[in-house]
Amino acid sequence: MDNNTQMYSIEGKVAIITGAGGVLGGSVAKSFMRAGAKVVALDIRQEQLDKRIEELNAIGNGEAMGLICNVLDIDSIKAMANKVVEKWGRIDILINIAGGNMPGATLRPDQPIFDMKIEDWNKVTNLNMNGTVYPSIVVGEIMAKQKKGAMVNISSMAALQSMTNVPGYSAAKAAVTNFTQWMAMEMALKYGDGIRVNSVAPGFFIGDQNRAVLLNPDGSLTERSHKVLANTPMRRFGDINELNGAIQFLCSDAASFITGANLPIDGGFSTFSGV
Repeated sequence: MDNNTQMYSIEGKVAIITGAGGVLGGSVAKSFMRAGAKVVALDIRQEQLDKRIEELNAIGNGEAMGLICNVLDIDSIKAMANKVVEKWGRIDILINIAGGNMPGATLRPDQPIFDMKIEDWNKVTNLNMNGTVYPSIVVGEIMAKQKKGAMVNISSMAALQSMTNVPGYSAAKAAVTNFTQWMAMEMALKYGDGIRVNSVAPGFFIGDQNRAVLLNPDGSLTERSHKVLANTPMRRFGDINELNGAIQFLCSDAASFITGANLPIDGGFSTFSGV
């Protein structure tokens, strides 16, 4: 590799990816595998994890390990981290992807927030917020001893401005963004400039969780989709693979002076007034 290429390389890095059995986690895991990383794919679902590891091994450019892990259980996270360190001696990268919205915490357009079930609010905020905080604390302690490491969290456009129908998800992702900034400060001030914590804020991508909201049964765009695209200067939805390069960049030496940042990957949605 020349110097410019090496700057962006994650080859040989040990990267833990939570939620790797999902669409976004799987996309990042496969991208990191192609880049030559040692990928630790985590999920709470055995079937999805087995399928993902099979896909990663088929790429064969790096090394892959699949582990069942509950990101809401500190003991489960500690056991996972110990296995990774035992195998590879270190943890270079943590990508917190486990999360997402839940139908019970999503309001219908005609439904007031007063009708929302509090237990559903608790589920979605717990998964997205604590599902990021808990792994960050456990793996962060290992990185603190190493004096080196990179974390990337998943925020959202919903964390940056108010959006109808998704109050729980919005609040949780706003918390993730704030925690990213706080953790970046904590690690840099107490453990040096070798540990960086950043987040990405995806714009609108059509996936399993939001397909029914953005597409009608016949495949045409819903009213919500038309509103999204009208406020996206690129006038299109993103492709899930368009997140991979930004995440790799934040984990590489090319981002060595970037910490506490929240990078929008949104086709310009967050910058456009609509006028």
